Amino acid sequence: MQIMLNVFAALLLCYAGMTSLCLAMDRHHNQVLKRAPVAAARKGFRWAGWLLLALAVVPCAWAWGLSIGVIAWFGFLSAGALALVFLLPYGPRFAAMLGAGGVAASLLLMLIVKVSA
Repeated sequence: MQIMLNVFAALLLCYAGMTSLCLAMDRHHNQVLKRAPVAAARKGFRWAGWLLLALAVVPCAWAWGLSIGVIAWFGFLSAGALALVFLLPYGPRFAAMLGAGGVAASLLLMLIVKVSA
């Protein structure tokens, strides 16, 4: 059960990180938020995206240890990016909201895993 919660948390964090990096680009920022991004917003989204992607290593390491967890993390990076690629053209607002909600849900799942361990 704990491994599945860690998997879901890592996948949500990877998706949220990819969404944040996506919103750091002018084209996708305009597509989702319907306005031109300011430099501070682009920088904030970029930093948040890299931070979320780095944080996604933690549940992977909890589930499988660091050696296998890093390899699983690369797979989750690909899965998160693929989900965003398929969702962004059809529901850009929903894709962004799912990314924001994914951060909260993944942090809650990580808390549940640590408390129940």
